[in-house]
Amino acid sequence: MNLFAIFSILVVLAALFAYLNVRFLKLPGTIGLLFISILFTVGLFIIGKFDPKVLETATDLITRIDFRKLLMDFMLCFLLFAGALHTNFNLLLSYRWPILIFATFGVVVSAVAVGYLFWILTSWVGLELDLYICLVFGALISPTDPVAVLGILKKANVPKNLEVKIVGESLFNDGIGVVIFLTFLGLARQGLAEFSMEETGLVLLEEVGGGIALGLLLGYGVFLMLRSIDHYETEVLITLAAVVGGYSLAAWLGFSGPLAMVIGGLFMGNEKAKTAMSATTQAYLEKFWELVDVLLNAILFVLIGLEMLVIQFQTAYLVAGLIAIPLILIVRFLSLGLPVKIFQRVLDFAPNTGLIMTWAGIRGGISIALALSIPDGLHREILLPATYIVVVFSILVQGLTLGPLVKKLIKSEGE
Repeated sequence: MNLFAIFSILVVLAALFAYLNVRFLKLPGTIGLLFISILFTVGLFIIGKFDPKVLETATDLITRIDFRKLLMDFMLCFLLFAGALHTNFNLLLSYRWPILIFATFGVVVSAVAVGYLFWILTSWVGLELDLYICLVFGALISPTDPVAVLGILKKANVPKNLEVKIVGESLFNDGIGVVIFLTFLGLARQGLAEFSMEETGLVLLEEVGGGIALGLLLGYGVFLMLRSIDHYETEVLITLAAVVGGYSLAAWLGFSGPLAMVIGGLFMGNEKAKTAMSATTQAYLEKFWELVDVLLNAILFVLIGLEMLVIQFQTAYLVAGLIAIPLILIVRFLSLGLPVKIFQRVLDFAPNTGLIMTWAGIRGGISIALALSIPDGLHREILLPATYIVVVFSILVQGLTLGPLVKKLIKSEGE
């Protein structure tokens, strides 16, 4: 099956599932797509009991798709730029310090704490995992997923001053999370004797600092080009070129491509940058990137559901995933506690910020992609299903109940 045929099947499934959701289920878009995709996959398993050929064909299709490369090397640049472009830059800037701490201190503390406690708890159910392997799991599952978060928050009616903290944290913490993940993965593969704190610090500085600098350079360069012309087709094309070219350049330079896309998107989305564009160009630019966001989101969440076909779900692995869910939520709440306490009197924090941000910490495709990148021999067969269970719970359960929870907590605080 060639690439175009695979892409055609994914687009058709995404369109069909989106129609079924809008027509019958009426769930938030990303949640509805994932739910229907999981039901579809379960249906394939049932049909496979009677006609194994159907299940074999579907499984072969999914195995031909490198989920990690598709998301991390292609889709993510578009999704992050589109998400950042539609984020309120001025409001984000006013909460820059708590967002910075959430996305750095919070992620590091969560990764280490989740990994260590996961190591202890899994040993109780007979899974003898190395501590470094569990720290790898903590690193890949701690960052919230900006794609999933943005898709769900649109319908959750979260107060704007709280929404910007959640979105801001999710846009920045995945870049930090990837560096931590690679650090712990290196430890798991080579051992502590080969680990260099100095080298790791330099890599972190290069990835993060280089990604931010490149994003600013791209944003400013595009701003200057758009200011010099008034031709909306060309201006939209320039932003598209900046995304694909900038992401490839970041990979070549060893910088964080996700951070570069976030910074570039935020730069182009702020009010000053918009003065470089006519009203017509602004309208076309926003609609173009909104359409890209919707299309790729739909394909991504359909793929997450279909990944069930290639994941081994044994009882012990299921237990590990179920253990991880409350563990991750508790650690996230505690890791957010100190920053919230520090800033709640200085800045305008919504009531129950820590609790709402904990429940709004949605995990998504990035965590699955990182789990898929773990080499064989490092217990990927355990970490992948555990990650998948956390992600599905996060999107379906936390995503569906976030709106009612916010409404209840805000209302109770106001009474």
